[in-house]
Amino acid sequence: MNAWERFYWLWEVLFGITFAATTALVVFDDGTPTDKTVALLCLTGIAVAYLVRGRRLIKGPDREDTPWLFTGVVMLFLAGANFASTTSSFILFFVCPVLYMTLSTKTASVFTTIGVLLGPASSIARGGFDQPSLRILLPMTAILIVFSILAGRYTSQIIDQSKSRAALIEQLQASQAEVSRLSREAGTAAERERMAREIHDTLAQGFTSIVTLTQAIESEMDTDPKAARRHLELAARTARENLAEARAMVAAQGPSALAAASLEEALRRQVERLTEETGIEASIEVDGPLPALTMPTEVVLLRAVQEALSNIRKHSSATRVSLRLSDVDGVDGVDGVDGRVRLRVTDDGIGFDPAAPTGGFGLAGMRTRTDQVGGIVTLTSEPGAGTTLELEVPA
Repeated sequence: MNAWERFYWLWEVLFGITFAATTALVVFDDGTPTDKTVALLCLTGIAVAYLVRGRRLIKGPDREDTPWLFTGVVMLFLAGANFASTTSSFILFFVCPVLYMTLSTKTASVFTTIGVLLGPASSIARGGFDQPSLRILLPMTAILIVFSILAGRYTSQIIDQSKSRAALIEQLQASQAEVSRLSREAGTAAERERMAREIHDTLAQGFTSIVTLTQAIESEMDTDPKAARRHLELAARTARENLAEARAMVAAQGPSALAAASLEEALRRQVERLTEETGIEASIEVDGPLPALTMPTEVVLLRAVQEALSNIRKHSSATRVSLRLSDVDGVDGVDGVDGRVRLRVTDDGIGFDPAAPTGGFGLAGMRTRTDQVGGIVTLTSEPGAGTTLELEVPA
């Protein structure tokens, strides 16, 4: 609701006071009963026209069509009231603002001028041009015309500004609603992407390990029961860890591996599992002490190792894997860059062409995670020459 609509009741009060005062002046005027009756009927006609049509025109959102019928009726009754009783001209305090509120400013100025001139015209019609009172009435009429036009223009500007501001507020509210909707959609998309990365880096890889172990168990049950039991224990442990990861994701917590151990211990566990499940010779080297890392950075490093070892397990045909975690300043001796940690994972597998499209989600998710903490991912590989994955993240 704009300011004009909030304070419209004040205009209704002005209407009531002006109408009551004008009718009272007409009743107590010195005119004949017939003239008083005609004037009162005309004043009543103006009031009815306003109540039936004028209020809706004033409260309408726009002046799309000029309300000629309403204007014509009001002007007709105004002329009748003035010619029946000159005292009726006091109703102009109500009629002039109504004209400006229902017509364009230029059109309203014309009809306001006509309405003001009806008073002198009725006096001239009654007594001719020789009346002494005209010497005062005509200058007062000119002043009243100027005042009415200025006041009317000011009223129109106030109403137009109020409506413009109301339209602007509606646009702002609509824009805010649109921004809120887009923010919710962006938040939902970001959460879906986060969950997709979490599922890919934890549950999907865990299930892949379980499937691989199950296949190994099927082939070993008759030929190597001891190995089958060992792989069965690994599958059960992987399933329990997957369950813990699922519960952590539901609770929006960090990885369960980091909740129960340090980053170094969690990485060593990943390397040991690779050897246990595949027989690949894997080693880990930590050049410590490392700078203190935030939990998001530790998650990025852990997920990167999980993704790298999963790809090695599935695609590389490697026999040896080495993982190294080091302080950049401690290793390179570079001043001004301390507080950064480098992770390097190297295998002697078949390698691949990094420029070739893979269609997978793992490397893209790894780069996204690393970008979020201000890190850098470097992947070096070529067919037949193994692969080296390197991440550098700030502490």
